[in-house]
Amino acid sequence: MPIPTPKPAHIVYRTRRFAEMLKWYETVFGTHLVYANDALAFVTFDDEHHRFAFANLDVIAPDGEADEQSPVGVDHVAYDLPSMRGLLEAWEALKTQGIEPYWCVNHGMSASLYYADPDGNQMEFAVDCFATKAECRAYWSGPEIGQNPVGVEFDPDNWLKRLRSGASEVELLAINLDAEVSPLRGRFEELVAS
Repeated sequence: MPIPTPKPAHIVYRTRRFAEMLKWYETVFGTHLVYANDALAFVTFDDEHHRFAFANLDVIAPDGEADEQSPVGVDHVAYDLPSMRGLLEAWEALKTQGIEPYWCVNHGMSASLYYADPDGNQMEFAVDCFATKAECRAYWSGPEIGQNPVGVEFDPDNWLKRLRSGASEVELLAINLDAEVSPLRGRFEELVAS
């Protein structure tokens, strides 16, 4: 069973030209800032909660190389899905074929499964945590995002069992801000460790 009806949503870039990248995307795409701190910035040009995100490698991996071989560029491409049940049922089917996510995290505005293809290209499959895009955008300007800008990890097996036992998606998608903040995973995890 493939991932059900993925729709392109956003791209995340790793950069050592944080301010320059933000200005370029503002000029070229007409983006506006949705949320930013020293390490991360999220921007959009339409009703989505974000279309581009930028990770500041000077903060995340300050000792990394600044030359052409440094890990700047696309971190991952994200796809939106209409339901968590559909995503988790696809997760279950893919798992039987040896395809498993490297990160399962509820970001607060969306809950996501992150996969890497055989070449290591990273992708995110996400379900919005709110009923409307406006509510997702509002999350970015509330206090919760500053309290936990990364998210909380979850167990997809547990979530699928809970859904099948009658729990609602709304119940599962509500982020627990008292839970431990997830570490960064995937290529970011490698950069922080080096």
